[in-house]
This record gives sequence, structure tokens and C-alpha cells, in this order.
Amino acid sequence: MNFSNLFRKKSIQDILNQVAKNESDGHQSLGKHLKARDLTAFGIAAIIGAGIFSTIGKASYDGGPAVIFLFLFTAIACSFAAFAYAEFASMVPVSGSAYTYSYVAFGELIAWIIGWALIMEYAIGNITVAISWSDYFTGLLDSIGVHMPQWIQMDYLTASNGFKEATALMSGGKSFENLSDGLQIAYTAYTTSPTIGSLHFIADLPALLIIVIITALVYRGMKESRNASNLMVVVKLCIILLVIAVGIFHIDTNNWHPFAPNGVGGILKGVSAVFFAYIGFDAISTTAEECKDPQRDLPRGMMWAIIICTILYIIIALVLTGMVNYTDLNVGDPLAFVFDKLNLQWMSGIIGVSAVIAMASVLLVFQMGQPRIWMSMSRDGLLPKRFSKVHPKFQTPSYATIVTGFVVAIPALFLNLTMVTDLCSIGTLFAFVLVCAGVLVLQNKPNISRGKFKTPYLNSKYIFPLLMVVGLVFAFTKFKQDTLNFISNEKQIKNPTEIITALGEDGTKKVFDFLTDKTIGNEKPTDLEELLSTYYEDEAQYKNVIDSLPISENQKYESGMSLFKHKIPMWIFLFTLIGLLVWSWKQNLSLIPLLGLICCLYMMSQLSIWNWIYFTCWLLIGLVIYFGFSYKNSKLNIQENNVT
Repeated sequence: MNFSNLFRKKSIQDILNQVAKNESDGHQSLGKHLKARDLTAFGIAAIIGAGIFSTIGKASYDGGPAVIFLFLFTAIACSFAAFAYAEFASMVPVSGSAYTYSYVAFGELIAWIIGWALIMEYAIGNITVAISWSDYFTGLLDSIGVHMPQWIQMDYLTASNGFKEATALMSGGKSFENLSDGLQIAYTAYTTSPTIGSLHFIADLPALLIIVIITALVYRGMKESRNASNLMVVVKLCIILLVIAVGIFHIDTNNWHPFAPNGVGGILKGVSAVFFAYIGFDAISTTAEECKDPQRDLPRGMMWAIIICTILYIIIALVLTGMVNYTDLNVGDPLAFVFDKLNLQWMSGIIGVSAVIAMASVLLVFQMGQPRIWMSMSRDGLLPKRFSKVHPKFQTPSYATIVTGFVVAIPALFLNLTMVTDLCSIGTLFAFVLVCAGVLVLQNKPNISRGKFKTPYLNSKYIFPLLMVVGLVFAFTKFKQDTLNFISNEKQIKNPTEIITALGEDGTKKVFDFLTDKTIGNEKPTDLEELLSTYYEDEAQYKNVIDSLPISENQKYESGMSLFKHKIPMWIFLFTLIGLLVWSWKQNLSLIPLLGLICCLYMMSQLSIWNWIYFTCWLLIGLVIYFGFSYKNSKLNIQENNVT
């Protein structure tokens, strides 16, 4: 195997010629039905979903009313990436998105890696949305008196882990009624589920149902998908505008003080959740071959979608934090919650219906994206030929659409929501990083044909070093102690839940007896977590109490390698910054795609080390498939062998 062959590239002209020859090769062309308005609607359909109906609550709880700056930061970061996507889409107006762009910029191996990673955005992202849709749908049924058993509306991992955590907390004295709603539901699902031997049957059947319906719609045709998407976008925009119109009259400006109660750290704490709200705008690029004028309309569709959704997110965040105090917003359904709190239950019902529609529209866009990625990879020989089969009547990638349905539906029955959300985020961010890097790689190559859209050029040679200096000054002044603790790997005290769930039954009893012996008065506490939490608000007092507990040091603190491993993603980010600094100085890199790369890499660094490990394992599986099948079946490889 020749190492240089791993990075063999496709020219833009070769890609366009290949698309033109599809019909003669037995592959029918895709139907061209989309205009800029439709692409903008697809972008809004993909972006306004789980973010505005769920994650905005937790982000507002962490950052307070100042969470609007997080939405702005994330929108700017996505806009930087959108510029890069738009430039590539204008140069290479074919299906394939970041996969095809990477084939042009970096070569085959990187293209395969990004194509494999995109499965995490589209397929695994849809698993996340399907699970969220199921939660809203079953909640809507509950509100009208239709109650489904818990074990058919929850995944196995959530139920199993919730059962274990609930059991540990109850052994520490907490009553079932005092457990969180989520733990109560998980415990009930696990204990009431049917069993075969020791195996509990727990599966999210509503999630399966919506995936089957959406897959059938996507299979049926782009025109039908477009019409359904446009209708759902109109409905949910009307609902959101109604929420704003009603909510604005219930705003108490006192709730906006303090505006940033937890500082910059609190605002940035919700970065991955808010970023997930923006995932999907790039799915527009997978429809390039179905656009009437992709070079003009794709850039417009992406930009308008991000602008419209950002304005709506900011207004909604201000309305929510103005209607109730930000501390009340740590809930899964914040829009419905605030109207319930203000005794406007009729609005809660409307929001429930809107959430179900919004989630379905996100599913629709993502379910269109994945088959078109696989179709492009199949055309290049990296996947079996049948993945590029286009239905003669419906003009959709039929086989790839059906496979996508199975890939999304089966894991949605059993996988945990948090796990798939983070996997989706890291796969998407990785794609964004490579697309931005691709624009930087190609910027100075004179033999590349350019499209109608080009990212505005600003030389980063002096601006980027200046930004680095400002960042360092900020870190060692405003956040001096946090920065020093990060560098020195200073040990961190665990929170009450982390301590209790790791103690075991004997350890729990020992700690409980120790603390209750110290309690003054006749009333002895019965809930260990509640007892520890009473000290947690006072940092110094909590530390003194934890230091006195009769348990080992590693049960009290996280330190050494167990602490450092969580900082590895941030160290990767910092060392990459140094490399980018040198590259930008030597090559006069364009500032906008460079900032896009940095912002997306920073958001990757905020994800846990376990997400990086899972992502690495996923990429290794992909490399096994590449070297086992794709390398030798690649059309570029076949062409090279025919020449020799």
C-alpha cells in the first residue's frame, strides 16, 4: 500500500463530471425542486427543535439572562463555519456536504473519516431527536389523560442507571417521593417492566414509531418532504411568535437582575447544549443536487436560517428569564413550565403540540441528510454500489434511506439521551473543524475553480496573535485562580451525589452514622444527600465537613490522573492554538474560517474525555472498514490500477 495513495484527491471538475455521468452509469439523477426559500425553511426546521423547547432551560439556569450572549457566541461560531460550508457548496454543488469538500481539500482518507464522523451528526443526531420527540409526545398524551406504561417510553440505559442511582440514594435514607422526577420514572420503568429471566424489556416504542413515519416520507420524495417541512416550519414559527407575544406582557424586569449571576463561567457552562440547538444548518448542503441554483441559493439559505433562528432564540431567552427567575428554569420543558407557573395552562397545551411538530421537522431534515452522504460515498466506491441507487419514480436515494431508518430506529429503542447528544455534538464539531480547515488549505491554490460565493478575506497574521495575547491577559487576571488550578491540576472536591453514589451500602451507613452523631437537636436527618447538600452552598464549610468524613481521600476528592484526564481535550485545544498561530503567520490565513475552526475546536474541548474516547473508538471502527473494503474499491484506486 502506497502511503501517498491514502491522500489522493478528487478535483472539482472530476466531481462535477461524475455527477453528469450518473445516468449513463445506471444511477438516475435526483429531482431538482429546491429554492432559497425552501433551503431557509429546511435550516429553520433543523435548528428550531430541541434547543428552543428543552436545552434553553438548563442553559438559562446556568447563565441567567446573560445566556443571550452564549446564543450570540454560538451563532457567530456557526456563522463562521457556515461561511466555509457556503464557499465549498458554491465550488462543489453536489450532495456529500463535508465529506465531498474534504475529498477535494485533504484527500481520500480524511474524506472517509469525515464521512464516517458525519454518521454521528445525522444518524446519531436523529436518535437524540427521536428520543426527545418521544418524551414530548408521551407528555402530551399524559396531559389529555392517556397514560402509557413507563417501560415502553424509555430507553434501557436510562432506566437501568436510574434504578441503580435511586437504589443508592434510598439506601442513604432518601425516600422514593423525594427522588427527582426523572429518577422516580426510571425506577418505576425498571421495576414494572416485563422480564425474561434477569433481562428487563425496556424500549422507547414512540421513538421507533416517529422514525418509521419520517423515513417513509423521506423515501417518498423531496417534493413531499419539502412541502411537509415548510408546513411544519410555518406552524412552529406561529407558535413561537405567539409565545413571545403573550409572554412579553408577563415580563418582570426585576428577574433580569443580576443579569449574569454566575459570570462568564456560568454562561459558557451551557455551550455544548446551546450548540446542539444550532446543529442542522449544514444539512442544507446535502441537498445541493436537488437545488435549482445551488451556487446562489445554498449560501443564502444557510445564512438566513442562522440569522432568523438566532434572533428567535435571543428573544425567547429574554422572555423566559423575564417571566420567571432564572433559578426556576432547570427543567426539561421550560416554555410549558413558565406558562404553567403563571397559570396560563392553555398556552402549555399549545406549546406541547408545537414541540411535537418541531421535533418531527428536525427529524425530517436529518433523515434526508444521512442517505445523501452515503450516496456520495458510494459513488466514489467507498461504500457498496447499492447505497447510490436512486429510486426511478421518487428520485430519492432509496436503499440508503431505508438503511438510515434502521440505523436510527434500533438504537433509539435502547440508547441513553445524554450519550447520543454528546456523540452527535462531537461528530458535528469535528466536521465543522475540517470544513473550515479545508477552506484555509485551498485559499492560496490558484488552480481551484471558485463558485459564486467566497468568504470575505481578512488577513489573520496580526489579528490572531493579538487575540491570543488578549485571551492570555484575561485568563491570568479575571480568572487567575481557575487558570492556575487548571495548570497545576489542583484537586477538586466532589459534590454530594458523586460521593454518595460511589460509597456503597457499608460506606453510606458509616458516613450517615458519623454525620448524624454530630447533629444537634432532637430531629435527626434521614436523607444523607440532603444532609450533605445543606453544607454544599458554603464552600469552606462543605470542605471542612468532607475532610472530616471517615472515608478515603479518593472518595472525597478527584485528583491526579483521574482529574487530569478530563482536562486532556482542553490541552489539545491549547496546543492546536499554537500550531494555528504559526500556520496563520506563515500563510496569511483568512480570519473568518480560522475563527470558525477555533470556535468549533473550543466547543469540542468542552465535551468530556469519555466523548473523545467514544469518538476515537468510532473512528477506529471506520478505519477498519476503510482498509478492509473502501481503499481497494475506491474509484480513484481502480483508475490508478487501470492506468498502470
